[in-house]
Amino acid sequence: MDIDQDAELSVRNALFDQVRRHTGIAMNERKWTMLKGRLRRRIMTLGLPDYRDYLRVLDGSTDEVRDFIDLVTTNETSFFRTPRIWEYLAREFLPRWAAKRMGEPLRVWSAAASSGEEAWTTAMLCEEFRLQHPALRYAIVGTDISDGILANARAGNYAGRSMESLRQQRPELVPRYFRGDSAAISVNEALRSHVSFRRHNLYDVPRDLGPFDLVLLRNVLIYFDLEGQKAVLANVRRAMRPGAVLIVGESESLSRVTASPVALAWDIRARALSAARARRRRAGRRRFAGRQRREVCD
Repeated sequence: MDIDQDAELSVRNALFDQVRRHTGIAMNERKWTMLKGRLRRRIMTLGLPDYRDYLRVLDGSTDEVRDFIDLVTTNETSFFRTPRIWEYLAREFLPRWAAKRMGEPLRVWSAAASSGEEAWTTAMLCEEFRLQHPALRYAIVGTDISDGILANARAGNYAGRSMESLRQQRPELVPRYFRGDSAAISVNEALRSHVSFRRHNLYDVPRDLGPFDLVLLRNVLIYFDLEGQKAVLANVRRAMRPGAVLIVGESESLSRVTASPVALAWDIRARALSAARARRRRAGRRRFAGRQRREVCD
């Protein structure tokens, strides 16, 4: 079979099964074009004639499995992604946690860390909080299933869109927590001493992770089917302290999942977003009232 031709249905289904087996991600025919695009160059690099031969290589090589995982996982992230989540953590979560447990180290899990921006953002938030609360101690663990993307996270070097996004959103933090120039930046030691990265499959029980006070599991569950979501959430819950906070993605609905940690995750996310919206509404009313007073005076 020519690599430029579509694989037959049985081969496509076998590749979907491999994705699920190694990552837990559920794929179907709607994702075939995307999967084919990601695998095609790899198959050509290996000099294989078609997808069926690639399946044989995949079955016999642990090294190829690692490359396969890197190819099929999505690593879309940025610094301070979804600003209102970070607003909630800075204004509500950290002060509340500090009031109750300041003598203990805060432990945070970035459970799908990708290239590291989420973990480093959390560290910047903690460092900013420490300016007013020097007694804060914290440790952040970032995990991902992809060895390749974890290497990028550990390196902590950023350029292009990721760097520009941070410069635009929080320009005052760049000289404080990074070194570099206009072309690229690198995380400094103030953050590195608090952040570590390691490989972890969310389908696995986290036997040597935790317990955590805060878990960020954002924009991950959308890639799993219902049973996969239940399994992942059950595993994450095992690594959480009693009363810990779980943050999920803005677009992720957990209403179909009935396990107890799901209710916690949903309630926390809903409270975080509703509180942020309420603050924006109050700020808008204050600005409107101020304009009205100025108009009356004029």
